[in-house]
Amino acid sequence: MAVSFKYWDDCIDPIDMEEMWRIPEVRTEWLDAGESREQKVHLSRDPDGQPYLTQTEMKAVAEIVVRRHFDSRIDLDMICSIAELESDRQPLAVRYDRKTKDTTIGIMQLSLKTAEWLVSELGYRSYEVEGDADFLFRPFVSVYLGAAYIQWLCNFEHTERSEEFIVRSYKRGPKKATHKSTLAYWKRYLSVKESLPSRKLFDIGPSSNDASTSTTTTPASQPPGIVYTYWDSRASPEDMEELWNHPEVLKEWTKSGERRGKVRFSHDDNKRPYLSRVELKAVAEIILSKHFSTKAVKPTVLCALAEVVNMRFVNGVGPRPGIMGIDYPTAFWLYMELGYRAYRIDSVDDLTKPFVSMYFGAAYLAWLSEYEGRERTPQFVVQAYIAGPKNANLQETGPICLKFQQTLSNYEDTKRDEVGCTIL
Repeated sequence: MAVSFKYWDDCIDPIDMEEMWRIPEVRTEWLDAGESREQKVHLSRDPDGQPYLTQTEMKAVAEIVVRRHFDSRIDLDMICSIAELESDRQPLAVRYDRKTKDTTIGIMQLSLKTAEWLVSELGYRSYEVEGDADFLFRPFVSVYLGAAYIQWLCNFEHTERSEEFIVRSYKRGPKKATHKSTLAYWKRYLSVKESLPSRKLFDIGPSSNDASTSTTTTPASQPPGIVYTYWDSRASPEDMEELWNHPEVLKEWTKSGERRGKVRFSHDDNKRPYLSRVELKAVAEIILSKHFSTKAVKPTVLCALAEVVNMRFVNGVGPRPGIMGIDYPTAFWLYMELGYRAYRIDSVDDLTKPFVSMYFGAAYLAWLSEYEGRERTPQFVVQAYIAGPKNANLQETGPICLKFQQTLSNYEDTKRDEVGCTIL
């Protein structure tokens, strides 16, 4: 085999290595084994001499990846159980399937074809893998793309899916989710998951709580254990300066005890970061004044859409990333084909930056206002944004439209016409 790892330092980036050292359980395990920060950390070896991750290391990698890239929305035990079944936690595992003719690689046993699809079509580009299967041997890359595939399966065909569907689909694809060939895999998965050590790291699962109505954790309270997401990691210095110069934001941040260079997002009970309404409206106003001054797009409309679509969550909800819920293919099309290039997008992660998401949300709204070359009504634009231009049917989108109208009232006084959804 061309790829060979003796040390952890050989297969992960220095920043990821530092993250591993910061996790108490990993640090204790490594120090007890005689490892030190001053030297490279050895990978464990099985009796055959193959490197593998301990269960503590496996859970740590999954926790870091899910926290960093998926806002802790994916079950860590699901990732760890699948890794156990697929590769016995061996980063150099390779398997050839005679039926599908596919070769799967690494801890999460992904094929190069699947990895490239996740990168090129869905925009998971935090790690470069295109054309280089060797990257899939690296633990963080494999877990990152495995988690991306799990996230895609979670909302396959825009339907929230069960744990059983996800796990059986991971094995053979969505078409085999109910086939007898994947039933044994599902049963083994349940057994493995039950036998995993009790979770000592973060225990964060999916939740449907609305950021606007749930009990929230504001920056000022800072309870023990919460890991904050910071504005400064999701916005450029120029955009941060614009926010600090916004009088309402300045007032809110000063009252919350924020300081320049390290401004915290508010977080809900499930530790998910979200924008306050003051912050959201400020971002909308800044984006529109700088980039859409000639377009008839109102900041209040963008704010209401952000609440209806993704409840103001920084990372989005389900398959819709970012505060505005603009997916990567749409944003990339707006960037490449329509010339909206004030913000660069290299991956879906860029859309979790509030200013970037708001920018492409406004661009999409502007495009919808002249869909198919003619001026569209406000009702059509709102429906099309939420459900897609080909599904802009008032009869079917009426309830969502009503919710939009009610949400809009949080930002401005509006007058409804006979069919609702008045946005101008």
